[in-house]
Amino acid sequence: MGITDVIESYNLSPSQLGAFLFAGIILGFSKSGIKGIGIIVVITLAFVFGEKTSTGILLPMLISADIIAVTYYNRHTQWRFIKKLIPSMVIGVLVGVWVGDAISEVVFKRVMAAVIIGSIALMWYFEKRKTDSVPHNKWFSNSAGFLAGFTTMIGNLAGPISNIYFLAVRLPKNEFIGTGAWLFFIINVFKLPFHFFVWKTVTKESLLLNLTLIPVIVIGFFLGAALVKKISNVNYRRFIIIITAIGGIIMLFR
Repeated sequence: MGITDVIESYNLSPSQLGAFLFAGIILGFSKSGIKGIGIIVVITLAFVFGEKTSTGILLPMLISADIIAVTYYNRHTQWRFIKKLIPSMVIGVLVGVWVGDAISEVVFKRVMAAVIIGSIALMWYFEKRKTDSVPHNKWFSNSAGFLAGFTTMIGNLAGPISNIYFLAVRLPKNEFIGTGAWLFFIINVFKLPFHFFVWKTVTKESLLLNLTLIPVIVIGFFLGAALVKKISNVNYRRFIIIITAIGGIIMLFR
């Protein structure tokens, strides 16, 4: 089966195909270091493919973008934070595998929407705080790791949680990006067998579909990397929070 046949097998309308390509561009931007927009990819693919299926469609796309990111930002990685977060993230992923396999598609959609809205609430809360002071103790890192692991398994939605943690420990921009790139490359590869063999959301057909987006993701990444030093975060972050919150509410009630 060729790539064209795979695209046809998903019966995507022109608007859905356009949304799929849009998601690839935004994913590239997100992995280049423009934080906060990755959640738009999650919502876009959920509307195109359905909530649970979209998690398997997105995962190989994330891994391909992670490979570009770890190559580009490798020298900035702070491994001590990765070692601190990975154990609790693994536990969170395993709990997420069990929860996602035990609940129905309708409940999965509700959980995913709730995670999106909860993530937005956290992002908004920390956006409005007058101080960046956050506890740096082991309880905080373990809680952040577990929540990141659970949300990344349920809906590839760990970005807001990890962003809050990295802001708390005051990582500089490049270290923030490089550390996050390696952290999610490791955890996304760990998630892959569960999508293959437990949820069965990653298939040969979905992998062929993913291949169509690799050039788009690469273009998005390098466009985003060129903009990282120039873009203003304040108004753009608020826009992303509002649009994503609306998407989460629509997903919850549709």
